[in-house]
Amino acid sequence: MPKNKKAEKSQGPLPENFTSLESFWAFWDTHSTADYEDSMDDVDVKVNVLGSKTYCAVARDLAEQLRAQARRQGVSTETLINLWLREKLAGVGK
Repeated sequence: MPKNKKAEKSQGPLPENFTSLESFWAFWDTHSTADYEDSMDDVDVKVNVLGSKTYCAVARDLAEQLRAQARRQGVSTETLINLWLREKLAGVGK
């Protein structure tokens, strides 16, 4: 039973699980987390603000293709690039 009765009446209950990223996005596109604060648990998060990044130029046509592919996979463009580079580099030494 949801802890936040107000949210349940105004926004409906918070789903226990989402069947896909699309259903997750659709739900939060039309709902506010502020209405579900009582249903959420506190979490401890550690952030490394001193982490570094290296920026590389990417041709515009490649960047557009990368963004489209990342959207299809439900990840950020940066995550997709890093995954692909790791895969490529893992195969270099073989």
